[in-house]
Amino acid sequence: MGVVVSGDDRAVDSEAPDPVRASRARWARWGALGKRVGYGLVLLSIVAFAVGAAGEFTDPITTVVTLCLVGSVFTLAPGLVVGYAVKKAEREDPGPRRR
Repeated sequence: MGVVVSGDDRAVDSEAPDPVRASRARWARWGALGKRVGYGLVLLSIVAFAVGAAGEFTDPITTVVTLCLVGSVFTLAPGLVVGYAVKKAEREDPGPRRR
């Protein structure tokens, strides 16, 4: 079970989850979500632009393209930065590596 008993009769669980790794996992999930939403918004803007290029660029189509591109900037860029930061922190961690 991974319980180690020290000299003063306190039990310490040696298999307790590492709070740093747990925090990195949370940040990695947020980064992945930001990338998913950001790339989805870019795709939606491309589709809306194609619809406008094939037909007529109306105000609603232009608004959708603009809002999707602006939204992607605010979700994709932070998602990419957080994702790379988590990967870099995992690489530099002196603990055991996961493969």
